[in-house]
Amino acid sequence: MIRVFITDDHPLVLEGLRSLLSNEKEIELAGYATNGQSCIDFFAGNTADVVLMDIGLPDINGIELCEAIKTKHPGVMVLALSSYNEGHYINAMMEKGASGYVIKNADKEELLQAIYEVNKGRTYLCFEAGHAARKESSSAKKLLPPLTRREKEVLQLIAEGYTNPEIAEKLFVSSATVDTHRKSLLAKLDVKNTALLIRFAMEHKLVK
Repeated sequence: MIRVFITDDHPLVLEGLRSLLSNEKEIELAGYATNGQSCIDFFAGNTADVVLMDIGLPDINGIELCEAIKTKHPGVMVLALSSYNEGHYINAMMEKGASGYVIKNADKEELLQAIYEVNKGRTYLCFEAGHAARKESSSAKKLLPPLTRREKEVLQLIAEGYTNPEIAEKLFVSSATVDTHRKSLLAKLDVKNTALLIRFAMEHKLVK
């Protein structure tokens, strides 16, 4: 038996999933939650094999919830079930440990297949989710030009709050050289100032 737990704040969706799963001989409904905290509370004293997880929850978004569940319960498989079909949501869920992603317009057979696949430790993306995720990854690569090793070092130190003279001292170069690297970074990443540079670097995980 596959124990499935549902986390979704839409009553109609919950009722539909409960009805669908109750008719499957190989699936047992472990319970359900209408918000992220209730899901976390459930796993404090219970377990399940697969969690069907919406992203747009009223308290904790599904991406943060996925990370929380996988951190404390790595053996639990998270299957995102969401109406969001944008690539950045899909990739974010997968990066936080989700084993699959299904759009809510999927039919019964596809949802069941996804549950069975992730329960076996495999990854499952419905066609629409897979396409959106690949498109987003491709776009992200195009948006991030290659940085030299020195530019990466300078960017990291800028993000840590060091001034040009301080960076120059750390890297044993002149302040003018650091300023050249800083200007190059602004141009390459197409941002107007240092604050936006740091923000861009953090959003795209270019710095630690």
